Amino acid sequence: MPGVLLLALLASPLATAQSTMLGMDHGDMRGQGGSAPADARDPHAYAGGTTLSSGPYALGTERSLVMGDEHSHGLFLVDRLEVVRGDAGDDTATGVYDLMARWGHEHARLVLKAEGEVVDGRLAASSTEALWSRAVAPYWDTQLGLRHDTTDAGKARDWLAVGIDGLAPYWFEIGATAYLGESGRTALGLSVEYELLLAQRLVLQPRLEAEAYGRRDAANGIGQGLSGATAGLRLRYEFSRQLAPYVGAEWAGHFGETADLLRAAGAPVRETRTVAGLRFWF
Repeated sequence: MPGVLLLALLASPLATAQSTMLGMDHGDMRGQGGSAPADARDPHAYAGGTTLSSGPYALGTERSLVMGDEHSHGLFLVDRLEVVRGDAGDDTATGVYDLMARWGHEHARLVLKAEGEVVDGRLAASSTEALWSRAVAPYWDTQLGLRHDTTDAGKARDWLAVGIDGLAPYWFEIGATAYLGESGRTALGLSVEYELLLAQRLVLQPRLEAEAYGRRDAANGIGQGLSGATAGLRLRYEFSRQLAPYVGAEWAGHFGETADLLRAAGAPVRETRTVAGLRFWF
């Protein structure tokens, strides 16, 4: 009985409220839209006449905010500046450089790449690229430009370069470029590297490079097909993020027709090397 009495007491106010709402004229209800009441406060009453378009604090026509990806900025990176010693049994040391410079904003920029070898104080071989890089997806850029190769024992070659460069899942840095040269020559270059953080300043970097050519170039000792590949490990210590010496080892090999041309010239086809160098950027 007490429970029935309690339900009756609760139901009585609810029924009264429901009947009141049913009898209400909803046309008398006002929403938040429409004109302000006559006695509403003036929104400019305490602004001294200053608005967004007039007064001493007007924004004007120029943009006051510029996003980070709209700024142009530059970078100069010497990825490898090293001395290389092979296992051929002589004391000859080869100097190797691999550098990159770029200028522009995040969506489009000019990129310059250069790498080469110095033997006995002279430039033995070099490759220089001027590329226009444009973002096509997060972490990925397409690149279009020109490449110029020189060698002291052969002929210089010029190429049209089309490639893609970016960061793959699991933080693999990948670059793939196709080249079209004079007389129908074609080439393909591929590079993959990864940075393994052993400690806050100690970084192990595996690196793989390979190149293939569409036709034989006997003047430069290059055969058709897969020409050569290099796999290496470099361990660097970062005194700062901008300056890091390193040591490492790498294996280099040539294949197919290129290997045949090297054997005919008395040059080694496989080689294990030790390297020591410096990496820096600003």
